Amino acid sequence: MYWNMPEMEITIAENKITINSDVLKRQVTCTLLMAEENYIAEPFNLLLLNDGQETPNLQLVETLEELTNTNRIKPLIVVAIHAGEERIQEYGIAGKPDFKKRGSKAALYAEFIKSELLPAISEYTGIEKFETTAFAGFSLGGLSALDIAWNNPELFNKTGVFSGSFWWRSKDLAKGYTDRDRIMHNVIRNTTIKPYLKIWLQTGTKDETADRNKNGIIDSIDDTVDLIKELELKGFKRPNDIQYLEMFGGGHDIATWAKAMPKFLVWAFGR
Repeated sequence: MYWNMPEMEITIAENKITINSDVLKRQVTCTLLMAEENYIAEPFNLLLLNDGQETPNLQLVETLEELTNTNRIKPLIVVAIHAGEERIQEYGIAGKPDFKKRGSKAALYAEFIKSELLPAISEYTGIEKFETTAFAGFSLGGLSALDIAWNNPELFNKTGVFSGSFWWRSKDLAKGYTDRDRIMHNVIRNTTIKPYLKIWLQTGTKDETADRNKNGIIDSIDDTVDLIKELELKGFKRPNDIQYLEMFGGGHDIATWAKAMPKFLVWAFGR
């Protein structure tokens, strides 16, 4: 029987781990967050988080402590991966750079996650298998997280995308762009076998002001809703497989994502 000791306050310890990546040819710093106390006997869960350098601004330690001590989430280890100087090349969609050739190292970043980071986490924690393994990110980092989880459902059960860059496209707006040029939508459309994956998506009504099709809805919401439609065509169901949070007044910023984070964590790791 699993047990813990709810009468004791759990604090979240913060550690830094550094990986000398042969794949990315650079040092990768990660912030590791986990409960200080060692009496937790339940299976642990794992969350990988892109743009991990933003952990303090997200107030993630405080959020984890609050959710843990109110018994709203299961035991969780967060590995927040700090972006490097080539963030715009390492994030994106593996093997499919956008029309400006951004995301050219996305395949390498995915390989780093699979062959270097996950084994390093298992070695560091001594945990070979987590009950749930999720990958999340913000903006372009959210696009990256979804792409990696989508293509590796044997490694990830869930993914979370905050204000995802689903506008990522193969053709410039001024050179004949249509909605069929959105790369992540095409990845989903062209996937033959539905991956076993649960997906959480968030946008804010003030994510941006652009409105390509002049329908009165900003592009970030349009692109996310259209992505959901592609997922539903693949057999995903709402709310079991897809959760969508649209935040009134929410912006494309850390403050909005920090407010949304507890909702994601409870969805992904709730009791």
